[in-house]
Amino acid sequence: MTKPVSYKRHRFPPGIIAHAVWLYFRFPLSLRLVEEMLLERGMIVSYETVRRWALKFGPVYARRLKRNRPSRRDVWHLDEIVVTIAGQKHWLWRAVDQDGYVLDEIVQSRRDTKAAKRLLKRLLKKQGCPPRRLITDKLGSYACARCQIMPSVEHRSHKGLNNRAENSHLPLRRRERVMQGFRSPGGLQRFANVFSATRNFFVPPSSHRSALATHLHRLDAMAAWNAAACVAA
Repeated sequence: MTKPVSYKRHRFPPGIIAHAVWLYFRFPLSLRLVEEMLLERGMIVSYETVRRWALKFGPVYARRLKRNRPSRRDVWHLDEIVVTIAGQKHWLWRAVDQDGYVLDEIVQSRRDTKAAKRLLKRLLKKQGCPPRRLITDKLGSYACARCQIMPSVEHRSHKGLNNRAENSHLPLRRRERVMQGFRSPGGLQRFANVFSATRNFFVPPSSHRSALATHLHRLDAMAAWNAAACVAA
């Protein structure tokens, strides 16, 4: 059984901490803007305190947010983007399913078959089963890695088919601009893990939903966040 989140030795109530962390990871806000939004609600919290809360509690909340059991009918879309950190290029490899749900992402210094194989191995370990189909762009490393890791899985390699994976990078790009870049590969990895776990719950899987369905989805997501943070709704 998952242990409850501990807020011992923290002066502020758990509800305020959970709300501040939610604001930071859910919206394209800087730490100082989160500080200002909390002040508007009568809570005097420094941006450094918000940063420490995000580092401490963000990963804990992300681990407690549970997804529905993966299916063998899933389609995995894979893509990678370059992120420059301290003048050096790093690659953020990401996998999303047919609903745009981020399955996994990993920061690597390489853009080759070895890096693609590492991503596929992590995906199989986390998901527990292979997908029905794999969709990528024209990067040859994906085909080589797929042949070695999951040779029986159908693979489609076409630039136009991979818009779902490419679009999944856009929210992180917006956050990168707000944060004025990332300071280390580890910092990027930690932020991306929590950011994607939060976004998975709050963004509806389809843009063709009614306004009521979208509203109910967000209420369910907020309830899941409060449960993960061990905060009473």
